[in-house]
Amino acid sequence: MSTSGAEQAQQELIEDFEIFDNWMDRYQYIIDMGNQLPDFPEEWKIEEFKIQGCQSNVWMRHEEEGDKLVFKATSDAAIVSGLIAVLLRIYSERTAAEIRATEPHFMTDLGLDKHLSPTRSNGLHAMLEKIYAVAQQK
Repeated sequence: MSTSGAEQAQQELIEDFEIFDNWMDRYQYIIDMGNQLPDFPEEWKIEEFKIQGCQSNVWMRHEEEGDKLVFKATSDAAIVSGLIAVLLRIYSERTAAEIRATEPHFMTDLGLDKHLSPTRSNGLHAMLEKIYAVAQQK
């Protein structure tokens, strides 16, 4: 079975994190990824696109480009923006079937499930649920 683009992106992400010896460096890498998110227009920062369940403000919207779902998102918190960048790297610009078939094992593989605060972890799960909900509707 060939590896999907989403699964491959997840594996590459895990490999990227392996170069860091400690969580301070990993957090900095996550923040740096968040700083590279594409611009998210102010007019998209509305209730309709807001993710519930996140302590910080998070907005996410998607568009369809052919058979692919393209997600765009932003947050007012640095680490959360980085977590968005992680999710978009894995799940954006994928087909709905590919999204549904890609388990988010990166959370355990990277140790995010142990190193994120409960509120950030809840926010990450809320963002993942939104991505999967969009994919379920397609």
